Amino acid sequence: MLKLTNARIFDGVNEELIENGQVLIENDRIREVSDRPIAADNADVLDCGGRFLMPGLIDLHFHAYSATFDFQWLDRMPKPLLVSYAIKHLSDCLQRGFTTVRDPGGGDIGLHMAIEEGLLDGPRFFYGGKALSQTGGHGDMRLPGHADPCNCAYSGVICRVVDGADEVRKVAREELRRGADHIKVFISGGVASPSDPMWMPQFTEAELAAAVEEARSRRKYVIAHCHTDDGARRCLDVGIRSIDHATEISEETAQRIAQSTETFTVPTLAVLHLGAEHGAEAGMQPQSLAKLNGVREQMLTSIETCRRAGVKIGLGTDVFGTQHHDFQASEFRYRAEVDQPIDILRSATSINAEIMQRKGELGVVAPGALADLIVLDGDPLKDVSVFERYRTEMPVIIKGGQFRRRRL
Repeated sequence: MLKLTNARIFDGVNEELIENGQVLIENDRIREVSDRPIAADNADVLDCGGRFLMPGLIDLHFHAYSATFDFQWLDRMPKPLLVSYAIKHLSDCLQRGFTTVRDPGGGDIGLHMAIEEGLLDGPRFFYGGKALSQTGGHGDMRLPGHADPCNCAYSGVICRVVDGADEVRKVAREELRRGADHIKVFISGGVASPSDPMWMPQFTEAELAAAVEEARSRRKYVIAHCHTDDGARRCLDVGIRSIDHATEISEETAQRIAQSTETFTVPTLAVLHLGAEHGAEAGMQPQSLAKLNGVREQMLTSIETCRRAGVKIGLGTDVFGTQHHDFQASEFRYRAEVDQPIDILRSATSINAEIMQRKGELGVVAPGALADLIVLDGDPLKDVSVFERYRTEMPVIIKGGQFRRRRL
């Protein structure tokens, strides 16, 4: 057993901290949380010295195979090199305090098994296989000028092209057979794709409904890449659970999302800052860089709109380019431009866990939850930029009751 003492505990939900708190961990679960001494004979005791203790962070939009925004090179990268990048991304991610990630495009059972079998020291890894795109949609990374004499459907590292409800259904079933935690679809245009405008609606209602029906048959759910307000309304109409990016949400649509108990938004600001500051260096095509204009401001406005309406807002990062993955830790500071620290922390913990159907199991410091915890020198309720100083101000990282970092 492990006992953490003398901690200021944020439980993932309540703004009021548990002062001088203690947490007792048995195996990989939290057994007890208290503001009084917990009796535990023979427990390994760690005195947190009055530091801030909270659930491990969760990133709901993390691509393990995100070596570069140059998809033409990414799709042709030798597999050992690609996997080596993924190993680095996942191990570095855990060292930033992210004990759980959801990979909505590209992540596969091989990476999941490597982590579960202890071959790779990474976060809990929830994957959806390849994201589904229509021909010419956001996931179709073929450049417009590239010859394609056989007119073959595209399948790359992150995405796969499917057309028609029957094909969507078949490919969704195949990803679910491989253990996918969710199915990802593209419902609007996007920045990184070379041939579709941002405003473009993608997939028909029948195609989207097929994906939702197949996911629900496994008691799982669908994620949508979605920048437009029209796309968000379509997500609501067909029953898509996770609206990722959610860039242009109107007041009316935000009210509809808030009234739903099964729909959430997951903004991703880090990738927009990365694109604006280092896009070309990270491999973005010129046409993609041109699409970035104004998108960050729209997403910030959308977050404000959704917060006012009472939408449950998650947190993702969507960072590409290995040398720029530290942008993941900056998501909190970017969100703080329009959001309160307590709401950002809830987004990265308990709300993210709820979105991924792990409420009460992840993202909380509570009896019965998995023992994924971090300890910080600073107080993120006063300064969320503390997460960017993870190398020096995050002395403890625990995943499944086991220390991944212990500097106290």
